[in-house]
Amino acid sequence: MPEDGKIHDLAVVGGGINGVGSARDAAGRGLSVLLVEAGDLAGGTSSASSKLIHGGLRYLEHGQFRLVRDALREREVLMACAPHLVKPLQFVLPHVPAMRPRPLIRLGLFLYDRLARRRAIPGSAGVDLSSSPLGAPLRREYSRGFSYWDCWVDDARLVVVNARAAAERSAEILTRTSCVAADRLEGHWRLRLRDEATGETLEARARALVNAAGPWVARVADSIDTGSAAAAGPRLRLVKGSHIVVPRIAGAAAAYILQNDDRRVVFVLPSEDR
Repeated sequence: MPEDGKIHDLAVVGGGINGVGSARDAAGRGLSVLLVEAGDLAGGTSSASSKLIHGGLRYLEHGQFRLVRDALREREVLMACAPHLVKPLQFVLPHVPAMRPRPLIRLGLFLYDRLARRRAIPGSAGVDLSSSPLGAPLRREYSRGFSYWDCWVDDARLVVVNARAAAERSAEILTRTSCVAADRLEGHWRLRLRDEATGETLEARARALVNAAGPWVARVADSIDTGSAAAAGPRLRLVKGSHIVVPRIAGAAAAYILQNDDRRVVFVLPSEDR
């Protein structure tokens, strides 16, 4: 529990990957950190993701080269720091001539390889799907395609590992503790906390406050009195992905990227033994 009268350098609301990552980084820089999570660590989006660590191949099509480069370099960092959690995963991209010409896809994959400065995973390649085992799960009209590599991650464990690393650096990690209100007092943030197990209310103070509450970020923001309407900032627009779990198809261990006629992308991903 927070010490009476102690003022932390940073308070973080939310125990997902963004929250624990912020806490670990700040604690590693010598700051005193308090993190509160209303439920359990990785209890929301961070344990229900697509479990991919990737650079965002499709963003190259929109000219977002810096975004892709930075994401790919972070992928390499994660592979080096947590090889037991972040593992290479092969992706197969069947070629549909009506969607994009093959030279354009080759160029995109070439750039993806170069931006990555990869050390631990193979580069992209063309694939004859009619003869390669990678083509077994696909319909016969897909005769040519491409292969490239990104990474799979155990998302919930990555959150827990980061939280433990933050705690080892003296961060306070409080689960089942919600932030019900926050305001400015004497140049600091004053947080009113509630122990969800006992109903007890607590108070904590911090010099800086991070709202990393994921889908509940607006709810937390509404509970924060900034003292200025202009300081509230723009509202967020949330996005949602859906996952359908089915038995493994044709024993395939690779991931597949398919595209509907409306250009929406569908990922077919191996999930544990399914």
